[in-house]
Amino acid sequence: MKPLLLIDVDGPLNPYAAQAQRRPEGYTTHRMRPTGWTEVKPLRVWLNPAHGEELRALSRLYDLVWATTWKGEANEWIGPHLGLPELPYIDWPQMHGKAPRGTFWKTQYILPYAAGRPFAWVDDDITGYDREMVEREHLAAALLVHVDPRIGLTRPDFDALADWAAAL
Repeated sequence: MKPLLLIDVDGPLNPYAAQAQRRPEGYTTHRMRPTGWTEVKPLRVWLNPAHGEELRALSRLYDLVWATTWKGEANEWIGPHLGLPELPYIDWPQMHGKAPRGTFWKTQYILPYAAGRPFAWVDDDITGYDREMVEREHLAAALLVHVDPRIGLTRPDFDALADWAAAL
């Protein structure tokens, strides 16, 4: 059984914190209206098509899963722009809620989702508290990759993910 690769959208794939008027190199701009977006102006999302190629290559080593507040809508709004097939997603019981001991709210749900399976997780909100909780409570191997939301996933991130999975 392959490990899981849990993929956040905003930060790793959409470097939303980059300078507002300066799209990062290699990214294309998309305007989207996912459920819950109530602003008059559509949401600006920057995506890099090369990330789709990288993720498809990693799918030989991992089972890819959306771990994003976009939930299943990532299959409609994000995946097609990256050339990704429909992926399973974590259906968060509660989003942005209280989290144990300073951890990011997603961590408490990722552990039961992984259910003892090895996993790698890319997100811009991972902290040392999350690493401690995963190390303490998850008995299988885990790799937590913090991604700078101004930059998004980079070559070293993809290399680290591939190397980690190959070493399992």
